Amino acid sequence: MTISRSNRISQIHSDIRGPLYVEALRMQAAGERVLKLNTGNPASFGFTLPESVRTALTEHVDEAVPYCDVRGMEEARAAILRYHRSRGLRDITMEDIFICNGVSEAVTMLMTALVGDGDEILVPAPCYSLWSNNVFIGGGVPVFYRCDPENQWNPDIADMEKKITPRTKAVLVINPNNPTGAVYSREVLLSIGALARKHGLVLLADEIYDRLVMDGLLMESLAALVPDVPCVTFNGLSKSHIICGFRCGWMVFSGPARALAEIKDGVMQLAAMRLCGNALTQLVIPAALADSASTEAMLLPGGRLYEQRGATVAGLSRIPGVGFLPNRACFYIFPGIDTRMYDFESDQDFALRFLHEKKILVIPGRGFDWHEDLRFRIVMLPEPEVLSRAMADLGDFLDGHRR
Repeated sequence: MTISRSNRISQIHSDIRGPLYVEALRMQAAGERVLKLNTGNPASFGFTLPESVRTALTEHVDEAVPYCDVRGMEEARAAILRYHRSRGLRDITMEDIFICNGVSEAVTMLMTALVGDGDEILVPAPCYSLWSNNVFIGGGVPVFYRCDPENQWNPDIADMEKKITPRTKAVLVINPNNPTGAVYSREVLLSIGALARKHGLVLLADEIYDRLVMDGLLMESLAALVPDVPCVTFNGLSKSHIICGFRCGWMVFSGPARALAEIKDGVMQLAAMRLCGNALTQLVIPAALADSASTEAMLLPGGRLYEQRGATVAGLSRIPGVGFLPNRACFYIFPGIDTRMYDFESDQDFALRFLHEKKILVIPGRGFDWHEDLRFRIVMLPEPEVLSRAMADLGDFLDGHRR
C-alpha cells in the first residue's frame, strides 16, 4: 500500500537543497571534494558571528527559559520597532511586529493567513522559491512578473500591470534581490506602490538583505515610500549578522490599519498556535540591530563580501559567452550562458555536468522560476582566492563544451 502525499505540495520545489544538492552529498560521501556554491550560509565559509551577538546570548540566556509573548519578546520587538522607524516606517507600533523562526516561518504564516484557493499573488521572475512555494501550499496561484536583465534586473512595471486580474491579492517585491543582487530605485518602488494603490493590492516587501548593500547605494524601504498602501515587510538577522542557524526573522504590518486587520488577526491565530518563536535567538535582536559596524566592514574595500564579489566578477569577465550584471547587494550573482556557443540542453544539464566534471555545485535558473535563458546562481561566500579558482574552473569547463 502507498499513501499519497497532499496535492498542496505537488508543485513546490526547493532546488537549493534539491536533487543537485543530494547528488553533491552523494559525491562527498564517496570521498570527492565538492565546492558548494548553492546556499547563502556564511558561517560555512569561515564568517563568524559578532561579539555583540555572542555576549547578548550568553549573558541573558536565563531570560529565554519560559514561553514569551506569541508575537515575540518585548525588548526585541522594541528594537525592531526602532529599526524600522529609522528606515522611515512611521505609523507602526509593537503590536504590528511578529518575531518568527526565520523569515521562512514569517512568510509561511503570512501566506497561510492571506492566500485562499485560487487567489493570485504577483511574484518576480526570478524569484526566491520560498515565496512561490507558499502560494502553492495555500492553494493559490503565483503569477510571475518579469525582472529585466537588460534594465539592471528592475521589475517590468508594464508586465506587472498586465498580469493583474480580479483574483490578484498581493504583489511581492524582493529588494535587495535574491538571486540577482539588484537594488531597486525609489522611482521603481514608487511605481510598484502606485500599482498596488490603484488595484487595491497588498505589498509584500522582502527586505532581509537591506543591510548588505554595496557601492554607497541607498536602499529605501517600500513601506516607507507608500505609507498609505497596506504592506507587510520581512526582515531578519541570518545574513547580516551571520546567524542563519538561529532562525531569527520577523514581519512588520504597516499602512491603513483596517486594511490588514483580518490578515493580522489570522497571523495572531497562527502565532498563538505555535506558542512562541525561539526565545533564545530573540535575545540577540537588540544587540544585533545596535551593531551595524560588523556588517558594514564586510561591504567596504578590504571586506570579505566586497573582495569576494571582485574576485567573482573578474573571473566571469574573462569567460567568453558568459553575461552578467555585478550584484549591488547580497552575495549572489546570476550569470547567463550563451547557448549558441555551448552544447548544454538546459540549465539543469549545465549544472549537473559542472558538478560532475569540476565538483562545483551551483543552482540553475529554473530553481528561481527563471526560464527565459540559461542562467545559474553563484553564492559568493568562499574566500576570494577560492572563488577565483572556481571561476577559472568554470572557464575551463565551458571550453570543453563549445559547439
